[in-house]
Amino acid sequence: MNTSEQRIKIALQKSGRLSEESLDLLTRCGLKFTQSKDQLFCYGENMPIDLLFVRDDDIPGLVSDDVCDLGLVGLNVLEENRLGASKAGKLAAYDQLRALNFGQCRLSLAAPEDFDFQGPQSLQNLCIATSYVAILEDYLQQENIKADIVYFSGAVEIAPRLGKADLICDLVSTGSTLAANQLREVETVLESEAVIIQTSAETSDDKQCWIDRLMQRLDGVLQVRESKYVMLHAPRGALDDIVALLPGSESPTVIPLDRNGDKVAVHAVCRENVFWETLENLKGAGASSLLVVPVEKMLA
Repeated sequence: MNTSEQRIKIALQKSGRLSEESLDLLTRCGLKFTQSKDQLFCYGENMPIDLLFVRDDDIPGLVSDDVCDLGLVGLNVLEENRLGASKAGKLAAYDQLRALNFGQCRLSLAAPEDFDFQGPQSLQNLCIATSYVAILEDYLQQENIKADIVYFSGAVEIAPRLGKADLICDLVSTGSTLAANQLREVETVLESEAVIIQTSAETSDDKQCWIDRLMQRLDGVLQVRESKYVMLHAPRGALDDIVALLPGSESPTVIPLDRNGDKVAVHAVCRENVFWETLENLKGAGASSLLVVPVEKMLA
């Protein structure tokens, strides 16, 4: 797979909240790249995979048109594209492969702090500013609400102060931007995170083999993103209590430490965060010599 037609192309957001984590995720999958001078293209050195850095709004279209084989994009962008295509009588030609467990946010309705919001019916006959017109239209239709939608491409939160809208519908993560503009979140329209999509166009066996291999590596990275490897010593009589305290651990490895087996070593992969309180509880149950180390990758 040396020709450009045979190499897998992945579309990534060139700047924004998903850009850095998307590139980090692929790097953690073992991919090595050489970046072009314009920093809009990365050539894969150890796998036939190249990266294209584009606007996030363009990613669904590039994958749907089979210009790129894969794309990493926010679910909010994907849903806006899907609904927009459906309204135009088109089908989006891509498949969603994985949720990637980063870039979490929500598309929410927000109103001025003194607005009396009593549920979706409070939106009747009002004006809402958003850059997610298709998603908002779909939401209003499902709620049987008639409201005017004003398109804003940026700085949507200032629309009420400008007198352009009564409410807004925009992405929210911490809510600090809303608070700075005297707005409050009143309704969640869509929960979003980063996802990976693949073109629905026919893919050669060689390409699909490499895509499957990448997905396997990606699963290995995602499985251990919050995981920790915990090692400790424990009295055998306290083993059941200690195992019950290990977060997200299914089958810890138990190793006898002496001939009569009164003391054992316990090794476990914990798929949830291990907090100081967890270690204190383990120690209180009889554990000693506790050690917690990060897990970089894992194949089941």
